[in-house]
Amino acid sequence: MEQLTQNLKDGHMQLLEVPFPALGKGQIMVRNYYSVISAGTEGKTVKDARLGYIGKAKSRQEEVKKVIAAAKTHGVMKTYNMVMNKLETPNPMGYSCAGEVIEVADDIKHINVGDFVACAGMTANHAEVVVVPKNLCVKINHPKHIKSAAFTTVGAIAMQGVRQAELSLGESCVVIGLGLIGQLTLQLLTAAGVKVIGLDIDDQQVALALKTGVKYAYNSSKEGLESIIEQETNGFGADAVIITAGTTSLEPINFAGAIARKKAKVVIVGAVPTGFDRKNFYIKELDVRMSSSYGPGRYDDDYEQKGTDYPIGYVRWTENRNMQAFIELVEAGKINLEALISHQFTFENAKDAYQLIVDRTEHFCGIVLEYNSKKELKRNIQLHAKKYNPSEINIGFIGAGSFAQNFLLPNLSGQKLVNVATARATTAKNIANKFGFDNCTGNADEIIKNESINTVFIATPHHLHAPYVIKALQTNKNVFVEKPLCLTKEELEEIREAESKSTGQLMVGFNRRFAPQIIALKKELNNNLPKAINYRINAGKLPANHWTQDPEIGGGRIIGEACHFIDLCSFIASSPISKVEANALKDANNLNDTVSISLAFENGSVASISYFSNGSKQLNKEYLEVFCGEQTIVIDDFKTMDIFGKGKKSSKNSSQDKGHAKEVSLFLEALKTGKSLPISFEECYQSTKATFEVLKQI
Repeated sequence: MEQLTQNLKDGHMQLLEVPFPALGKGQIMVRNYYSVISAGTEGKTVKDARLGYIGKAKSRQEEVKKVIAAAKTHGVMKTYNMVMNKLETPNPMGYSCAGEVIEVADDIKHINVGDFVACAGMTANHAEVVVVPKNLCVKINHPKHIKSAAFTTVGAIAMQGVRQAELSLGESCVVIGLGLIGQLTLQLLTAAGVKVIGLDIDDQQVALALKTGVKYAYNSSKEGLESIIEQETNGFGADAVIITAGTTSLEPINFAGAIARKKAKVVIVGAVPTGFDRKNFYIKELDVRMSSSYGPGRYDDDYEQKGTDYPIGYVRWTENRNMQAFIELVEAGKINLEALISHQFTFENAKDAYQLIVDRTEHFCGIVLEYNSKKELKRNIQLHAKKYNPSEINIGFIGAGSFAQNFLLPNLSGQKLVNVATARATTAKNIANKFGFDNCTGNADEIIKNESINTVFIATPHHLHAPYVIKALQTNKNVFVEKPLCLTKEELEEIREAESKSTGQLMVGFNRRFAPQIIALKKELNNNLPKAINYRINAGKLPANHWTQDPEIGGGRIIGEACHFIDLCSFIASSPISKVEANALKDANNLNDTVSISLAFENGSVASISYFSNGSKQLNKEYLEVFCGEQTIVIDDFKTMDIFGKGKKSSKNSSQDKGHAKEVSLFLEALKTGKSLPISFEECYQSTKATFEVLKQI
C-alpha cells in the first residue's frame, strides 16, 4: 500500500510504498475511501518542514535546548546523527478519514468487517490503509455519506468549541475565523437554533459562509462592525464568541472582548495568542475557555489508546460521542459539506493539494483526497528477494523506535538483515531502506514464523517484550531483548520455562556491563575480594502520564530502568544477589521513582543504589563508586574514570560509551562461534527477579 509522508529535513513529500500497519488490541483496520486535509494544521507543518535549519531552530527553540543538552552528554557527532535520523524519517500526514473496515482485533465487537467508518487521530492518516483505536472510530450508517464523513475529525473539533460555549436556543454567537472549522462551527450553531455572525479577513470566506445559508457574515475590517454586531444582538453584545482563526495577532481575542456581552464566554479553538488587553475582560467579567481538540478523552492514553470510555452519566460528550453526533447531523442533512469542498484530488496527486495550500494560488476550504478502493494492495513489502543460509545469523528485528535506531541498529551493519516489523508502517519502510533489511512488515508474527530467521532482536514497548520473547523461543530462535525482560513475575517464570525447552538462546540488553570503564574496572579490581558499591542515578523527572510510568505498558521506572543498575552491581560484585531491601520517597502520584535500594551478595559484597528522579537536570546522570582492597574507582557518567590506590590514575572519554556496540558485537560473535552468550540467561533471570523484589520491598 501507499502512504503520504513528509521529510522534516527539507519538507520533501512522497507517496511511500509501505506495509500494512500493525493491528493491535482494541484496534480497527480501515481501507480509506476519502481523507481530508486540514489546511491550517497540516499547511503549517508543511511550511515549517520547508524552512532552513535556522528557521527550524527559531520555530522550535525548546528542541534546540534539548539538542545542546544531548551534545554535552553524547558528543557532537552522535547528537548530529540522532538529529538527522529524526529529520530524515518520513512522517505521516493527516488525521481525518473514512473508509471500509477490512479487519478488526479479537476484542472488537461493535464494528465488523465490511462496515463503513469515520476515523480520527494521529493514525487516521492519508494512506490507503490505516489502523485506529476503537474510541477514535465511528460507524457510518449510510455509505453514500462516506465522503462527508471523512470530515468527522474536523467536525468534532468544531462541535467541541460549540459545546464549550454552552449556548441555548435563541442566543447569539460570533465566530471569528471562517476557515473550514469556522464554517462548520457556523453550521452547527445554526442547526442548534443559535443566531450566528461570522467574521473573517478574507472576502471569499465571508462569501462562502453566506452561500451556505448564514445570514450574517462580514469582513473583519468592515467599518462600524462593532455597531453592526451590537444591533444584531439587540444592544447586549454576543452571548459567546468562538475564535477559530489561526494567527499571531492579538486582534481576534481583543475584538472578542469588545463585542461580547457582560458575563459572556470567549472560546478559543484556533491557534491564537491569549495576551489580551485586560479592560473589557475585567469590566465584563468574561469567561475565557480553551477548547481541546475533539473533546473529552483527547490526549488521554487510557481513553484513546486503551479504549477506556468515560461514563455517559458523568461525561456526556466525549470525543467519540462528538464524532457520532457529527455523523448523525451529516446523515440528517443538517450539515452542508458539499458547499465547503473546494477541491478534490486523487490520492496519487496529493502533493498538488499541499502545493496549492502553500502557494495560495487560489481560494480553498475543504480539500478531499479520493482513493482507488479497487486497487490491489500488498500487506508486506519485499525490497530484495534472497535465500538465506541457515548456518549464518539471519536477523529479524521487532520494534524500531528512536533507541533502536540510534543505539542498536547501527551496530548490525554487515549482518544478514531479513525482516523488520514496526507498528507504524512508515517506520518499517524507513528502517528497511536505511539499514538494509530485505523485507518490512507491520506484523511481528511474520518474523516469528519466518523459518529463515534464526535470531530476533526485540525493542518494542516494554509490555510486548515477554510475549515476543516467548514466541521466539518456542520457535527455537535466538533472542536479544532490550531491558526489561518482562513486566511481571509470572511472565518471568513463563520465559524461564520457554528458555529451558528451546534450542534458541536468550540475552537481555544490559549494556552497561560492556562500557569501556566497566571493563577496565573489572580488570583493575581483585575479583576474589568483596566489594562495596555506591551507585547514584540522577534519573530526572518524567510526568506521571509518560508511557514508561504506565504499569501496563512501561512497567514503571524501577522495572523499566533500575533493572540496569541492579544488573551492573551484580556484575561488578561477581556474585549472585542474596538480599534486597528498598525504600521509596513518598510522592503524590505513587510513582515509586525515587528509590533507595540496598543489595547484599553471596560473596559478602554490598551495593547501595540511589535511583532519584527529584534532582536537578544540571547534575550528571550516573555516578558510580566501587571500593575494594584499599582501592576506589569512580566513574562519572561513563565519561571519566578515576582510580585511587597508592596514587591516582584518571581517564576521560570525549563522549559517553555505555557499551551498546560492544554488547551487540559480543552477542553476535557468541552465536557465530558457538560460545556461551556474554550474559547468561541465569544472570538475566536473577537481575530481573531482584527488580521485582525491589517493588515488593517498597
